[in-house]
Parts: sequence; structure tokens; C-alpha cells
Amino acid sequence: MNVNSSYTMWLENARDDEDLVKELQSISGNDKEIYERFYTQLKFGTAGLRGVIGAGTNRMNIYTVRRATQGLANFLKKSCSAPSVAISYDSRIKGVLFAREAARVLAANGVKVYLSTELQPTPVVSFCVRELKADAGIMVTASHNPAKYNGYKCYSSDGCQMTDVSAGKVFDEIEQVDYFNGDIKLADFEEALQSGMICWIGEEVYERYLDRVQEQSVNPGVCRGSGLKVVYTPLNGAGNKLVRRILARTGVENVVVVPEQENPDGNFPTCPYPNPEIKEALQLGLDLCEKEQPDLLLATDPDSDRVGIAVKVPGGYRLMSGNETGIMLLNYLLSSRQANGTLPENPVAVRTIVTSILVDRVCEKFGCELRAVLTGFKYIGEQILHLEEKNESARYVFGFEESYGYLAGTYVRDKDAVVASMLICEMTAFYRRQGKSLNDVMNELYQEFGYYLNETRAFEFDGSAGMQRMGEIMSSLRSTPPTEVAGFRVVKVSDYLESVSCDLLTGEKTVLTLPKSNVLAYALSGGGQAIVRPSGTEPKIKVYMTAVGTCEENAKEIAGRMFESMIDTLGIKV
Repeated sequence: MNVNSSYTMWLENARDDEDLVKELQSISGNDKEIYERFYTQLKFGTAGLRGVIGAGTNRMNIYTVRRATQGLANFLKKSCSAPSVAISYDSRIKGVLFAREAARVLAANGVKVYLSTELQPTPVVSFCVRELKADAGIMVTASHNPAKYNGYKCYSSDGCQMTDVSAGKVFDEIEQVDYFNGDIKLADFEEALQSGMICWIGEEVYERYLDRVQEQSVNPGVCRGSGLKVVYTPLNGAGNKLVRRILARTGVENVVVVPEQENPDGNFPTCPYPNPEIKEALQLGLDLCEKEQPDLLLATDPDSDRVGIAVKVPGGYRLMSGNETGIMLLNYLLSSRQANGTLPENPVAVRTIVTSILVDRVCEKFGCELRAVLTGFKYIGEQILHLEEKNESARYVFGFEESYGYLAGTYVRDKDAVVASMLICEMTAFYRRQGKSLNDVMNELYQEFGYYLNETRAFEFDGSAGMQRMGEIMSSLRSTPPTEVAGFRVVKVSDYLESVSCDLLTGEKTVLTLPKSNVLAYALSGGGQAIVRPSGTEPKIKVYMTAVGTCEENAKEIAGRMFESMIDTLGIKV
């Protein structure tokens, strides 16, 4: 079916959402706008669906949600008996609507639904799937994307995001479902509630979740009476209640919330990019810090699976990178558990391949096995599952990715800003009692292991032309790989799509055992590295740099030259 035929079909049949009716009518005769909405369909992958909210097959709306859910229902009915699904949502626009539409489809297909009564952090869905023994989970979220986005993330019965195999099978089922010809079953919401096919998740489940979070403390009680003061912003998202509850439970008594960003608001009026990786998103929090003078600023993203921090330094506040926070947390957990005798034999930590290689040095110090996985927290969750299958889950200590996602404990299988917020505060109070700030701690780690500066830059490519350009860039890199970056020789090239790594000094090739992924990594002389990959959730190419210097200034200068060199290599105009 061509673009115009699809548009006409939607114009005639998409009548259940007035916003979509108005949008479809407004683009009549505008070939460019029609094309952008209908030239493709949102693809269902391991991260589920994600796209701009609006009308059309290439947009997030009740019809794309219903179709995906019908495909999921068909998959579940073939793979298990009496299936059930846990569903929640964050503060995104139409989040409640999409969650309820998904529930209606599942209920009509005989799939029992456990539905949140209000918005919740993403990791809560992972917990609910395992706690309620559900066969799958759905989280309606677009994580830290701008306000115009929403998404639909799926979990398997183990609480991990769907594997490539499962997501592929669901996608195959979705492809068999037509939007409008009656393939999609739909129950009345209130009738499904009355029949018990949809039931609300009770408060006791969230209390059990918080119990499990609190169990991850390694120095219980250290916050109580410590004098620790925190400014917190949930960035108008889902973290407000549970983050504050866990901090209160653990004795963090002085928490000041950024008022403009306290309540849920999917328009994110004070931060167009509600991402704690971006300084502008934290600016109101930093402004409040100047007034309140806390020890720490915490910022969780809209679905509260990521957390960013700023720490007090002489004359102001320093934003910590995701790598720095993760390195400090890993060092804190390993050293504290070693000191109090709770560190397991043969401990395991997990990082993604784009996360700082300084992690490796910390793990070497404590005799901790380090596992490197592809980008995406589902791969960290898989490592926990592998340990659990061998009855070795107690070996898992910590996993993190540079994009501000952390997890201690095995009670969920996704990154969790609630437990990370608790542990960051605990770590801050622990060192505060020693007269140290987190800035002091990070600088001590640099002095001990060397100054590893990790920086990431993302280059956006919107629309159909942008996706084509991203593909051309990656193809060009494969056909003509760089031989040097800013004067540093490329000594090894790893292509995770081709599953091969080539040592350019010896010519030796090694088979990569990780799943195939569109990632290119370049190891450089001097210990640095450059990694290029398209984002799996946004129309962006990301470039990750590791510069190894003698001090911060030296590393920054090197990193700047490396980025200029890579931008030229990629042929990107900035």
C-alpha cells in the first residue's frame, strides 16, 4: 500500500481520537507531511516502540499501540497458558491513554492485566513482572526524549527487556495485524475491570519494591544524623514519590524539591530535553543549589531509570558524568562490602562497551570479574539472568552504563534511579563523615588510576532523509575506516555488526561473541578509544571518546582534538 492510500484509509477510519482526526484533516494536500507520517511503520524491537506522538503508521498513537499489543497478545497466547501482563506509564503525553488502550486489547484477548493506578518509574514494571509472576510487562515511556515523543517498552517474564529473539517473534505477529479490518480485539475498560481481566496493582506491591531497594544499602543508617542536604528534581516525571520515600526510609531528612519540576507534566515546560545528561535540564536545580547550598543535587529522568548528579565544590557545583558517578558507586560498593565482609567470592560487575575503561582498573583492584556487554541495559539484565541460572546471582554487585543508568541488586532487571539515588546519597553521607566530598573522592580515583576523560556527542538526523544519511555514514566508515584519530594511531578496529575485531599491528582477527550490533570501535595508541553507533531509540549517531591524559586540562585538550578529527571523518557539519 502506498503512502497516499494509507493516509486515505486512516482519514476514513481513525475516528477514536479527536486529536488524530484534526491532525489528519490538517495535512490534507501536504505531500511532505503525509509522507513523513506514512512512509514507514514504527518498528518493534528489543526497546519496543518509540516515536513522535501523532497520526500515522510512523507515529505513536492509539492505533499503533493497539496493533503492537494485539501482536504481543497473539505471541503470548502461543507461548504460554493463561498469560498475564503488568502495565505502567510515566508522565508522557497520552501515557495513561496508551496504557489503558493496551490493557483493553489484552483483556479482550483473554490476557489478564495488572495495571498501575498512577504513573510509576520504569524499573517498577520490571519488578512487578517478577513479583506478580506475569508473562510480560509494558511500560509506556519515551525515557528522556523530548516532549513530542512517547514509547512502548516490553519486558519478558524474567523482568528483562525482550531479547532479540522474542522481540522478533512479536514483530512477526504484529506484521500480521491490520489496523482497521477487525484484527484487533478491544474490550470495554470498565467491564474488564468488573470481570477481573484488568486489576489495579496494589500499594503493597510498591512497598515490597521499596523493601528490596532498601536491602541494597551497604552502610545502613549512615545517612541518619549525617547532616546531609539534598536538592532533588524529578524533571516533571515519575520519580517524585518513590525517590523521596526511599530517601526518607534511609534517613535522608533534608530534601528540597525543585518546585517547577516537582509535579508530572509531559510537556516538560522548563526543560525541552528532560535528560539528566544535559546541563540545561538541571539548570533550575543548580539555581536552587546556589540558594540552598546542599551537598548534592539529584535529577531523575521522566521514567526514573536514570539519575544525574551535581556535587558541591568550592565556589559552586560540579556536574558529574554518568561514568564518574558509576565509577564512584562501584568503588564504594566494592570497598564497603569488602570492609564489612559482605563482598561475595568472585564478585561480578557489568559495564557496556561504551562505558569508561576506568571501570576495568577499579575491578582489577578488588579482584572483581568485569563483563562488557553491548549498549542497552537489557544486556546487563541478561548477565544477571545467566548468573541466576547457575544459582550464582549473589555474585552480582553492580552494573552500569555511561548514560546515567545504574543497578545494584537483582530484584529488577533494568536500570533503576530509585536505588541509585539511595546509594548516591548513602555514599555522599559516608564520605561526608570522613570530611570528603564526592568531588574529592573522584579526584582521588583519578590520581590513583590516571585521568580517563569520557565524553559523548550526539548528532541528530531527523526524518526519512536523516535515517538514510545515518546509514550512509556507517557504511562509509566500514568501507573506509580511519587510520588515525587526532594523531593517535588506530591499533584495533572492532565491528560488532560483522562480529570481528582486527588488530592492525599484528593483522590478527578475533571473533566477537556479543550479539550483532551496528557499532564500530577504534582502539587508539596511548590507551584512548573512539566508538561510533546509531542510537537505538533516537534519530542520532553517537560518538563516544576516551581521552587519557595527565590531568583534566590535558585530557580535555586531547578529547577536543579527537572529536574534531572524528567529525571530519564522519563528514558531519556542525
